Amino acid sequence: MAGRRSISALAQKQLYVLVDLDGVMADFDAHFLAKWRQKYPEEPYVALEDRKTFYLVDQYETLKEGLKPKLKSVYETKGFFRELPPIEGACNAVKEMNEMEGVEVFICSSPLFFYKYSVKEKFEWVEHYLGKDWINRTILTRDKTVVNGHILIDDNVKIKGALNQPSWEHVVFTAHYNKEMNLRGKKRLNNWTDGSWRELIMDFKRRL
Repeated sequence: MAGRRSISALAQKQLYVLVDLDGVMADFDAHFLAKWRQKYPEEPYVALEDRKTFYLVDQYETLKEGLKPKLKSVYETKGFFRELPPIEGACNAVKEMNEMEGVEVFICSSPLFFYKYSVKEKFEWVEHYLGKDWINRTILTRDKTVVNGHILIDDNVKIKGALNQPSWEHVVFTAHYNKEMNLRGKKRLNNWTDGSWRELIMDFKRRL
């Protein structure tokens, strides 16, 4: 992993994997769309297969000006994050990954700037779907670049923060809005169901 900040010698004995929550383990987009159409049936919407931007506000604002307050009223509402459905295969895969020899997995997620509900509910989601022990494996931060690890599995193609060269290598989890984006050499993980994540992890282990 040339060119990246080195992790301590102790950490090098283990492969540290950081896994994003929304859009990687929890289906933010599908849940938002269902809630949006329920709450604002008269407003335009973007079908999942037509999503083109990471931040849904950016795309919805092209449909009609002034939608941002309504959009925020959906995903900033109490219960929204707690009720996110898991992405197929994600929870079982992450649990299995953490049981692999020499692998440590941590959830690494960014709460909303309006954090009143999202922080608490992300922890509740993790406890409900992964178990109480995973609370100690959950990192919530607005800047993922300062978190140590070897891999970050995240659907956001452009992760920015204080560090230009974080310790981790970014593996992009495929979503509707990023499937046609130029990843500039980054690896992809398309899903949790076909078992390809196992070879991905083994490849990184061989490189330690």
